[in-house]
Amino acid sequence: MFSKNDGNKLLELARNTVKARLDSEDIKVSDEIKKRFSEKKGVFVTITEDKELRGCIGYIEPIFALWKAIVNTATGAAFEDPRFSQIAESEYGNLKFEVSVLTEPELIKAPYEEKIEIGKHGLIVEQGGFKGLLLPQVAPEWKWNKKQFLEHTSMKAGLDKDAYKNKETKVYRFSCEIFRED
Repeated sequence: MFSKNDGNKLLELARNTVKARLDSEDIKVSDEIKKRFSEKKGVFVTITEDKELRGCIGYIEPIFALWKAIVNTATGAAFEDPRFSQIAESEYGNLKFEVSVLTEPELIKAPYEEKIEIGKHGLIVEQGGFKGLLLPQVAPEWKWNKKQFLEHTSMKAGLDKDAYKNKETKVYRFSCEIFRED
């Protein structure tokens, strides 16, 4: 568990990473931040502008120290999300950042609806080479029920909406600590 102050530091790191890249400067990370956030964690950085998604990139698995994962995903969300053009300097002041620190994904078995709590759990649907993930905050934002959440996660994977029902499909749940700029 991270404190609100920790969350503010993670948000500041994400924001400063994007600003440094926009200014063509090196990204500076203090030894204090590196030490405090050295544990490997899965993380997503989401960037919005006027409450509209502007970029979201993350790591499901804990493969980097959290500070490094934030630097990588903030850069990815701002400049490498294939759904959007790169963030421009003129947009920077209007951007809001969100950092979601993930728990380790847990494989769940059907009936899935009994094992999912809207607003608490995110989902991963995986079949063959296809994988889709939706963060816990997505279902409440769209007012989805559990079935719709499973369907949309299946479609995010590039599969049919009922793919989660296929016995070859794996469904995982996870939770997040979510930090948002006001």
